[in-house]
Amino acid sequence: MRTLVTGATGFIGQRLLRSGVLQSAIAMVRNNSGDVLPFGTSFNMVYGDLLDPTSLHKACTNIHTIFHCAGYAHAFTTSNPDAHWNINFKGTQNLLKAAGQAGVKRFVFLSSVKAMAEPGQKCITESWAGPPITAYGQAKCAAEDAVLEAGSKYDMHVVNLRLAMVYGSGGHGNLERMAHAIQAGWFPPLPETGNKRSLVHIDDVIAAMQLVAEHPKANGKTYIIADPQIYSGHEIYIALRKALNLKPVYLYVPAWLLRTGGYTGDILGKVLGRTMPITTEIVERLLGSACFLPTCIEQELGWQAQIELESGLQEML
Repeated sequence: MRTLVTGATGFIGQRLLRSGVLQSAIAMVRNNSGDVLPFGTSFNMVYGDLLDPTSLHKACTNIHTIFHCAGYAHAFTTSNPDAHWNINFKGTQNLLKAAGQAGVKRFVFLSSVKAMAEPGQKCITESWAGPPITAYGQAKCAAEDAVLEAGSKYDMHVVNLRLAMVYGSGGHGNLERMAHAIQAGWFPPLPETGNKRSLVHIDDVIAAMQLVAEHPKANGKTYIIADPQIYSGHEIYIALRKALNLKPVYLYVPAWLLRTGGYTGDILGKVLGRTMPITTEIVERLLGSACFLPTCIEQELGWQAQIELESGLQEML
């Protein structure tokens, strides 16, 4: 059975292809991007662009399962809202139509916890009500609806996975940037604010993808994928220093000072016309909460996160 992986040159797509869990895997790369599979040429490639329906119809021919990992992943408010909508929603719509018409049997969509309303200080599950507030989240939410609709229309096994912050070797996300900044010596020591942050190691994501693609109870479902263990920003900072073999610190930058720096960065950004290294949005990601619980997939399918933060950071670094 042939499996198509979109976003094959990205963080998760690469890891999925390298994992060895797929049979007859085909990597979809963009027509005019010059994409190269850095892991070699041992996988078959097909050219396809989410905004080019003709290329998608060709890519989906004789495919049994699709893991849709491609997308525009810039989740900051300064990112391009049109790109989010065109790639994350319309592109997914195009792929679903091509998949349905080609007779694809299974479709796993990598969404995000940003497709949900912000949880504030609560730890939430999939039942949390309310619309997403960012362009990224809105596009992902609309794409989730399109996935479920396509499942009904084409009698296709479909699943949405709402990923918490994913980290691991080869990633370029917030945690990886934080680690590089700590190692460089310019990341501020975070105070303990009692905030709650969810994350998940990429190997646990790959295991969840494989499980939901095959498990009949997963059909038509939307699941949060996260480590059930919750961490504060301070705890993540300490764990990163330990993983980097750096000495402990005993003095921390007060939260009020970090927030003041964020406000200052906002003002300077408006004056200079560019985004500063520290803004209120960045500070909120460090000090605020974003807590998501994988209770549903644990109870329904028996999935369990296997990678603890300490070992996950060692693998990442």
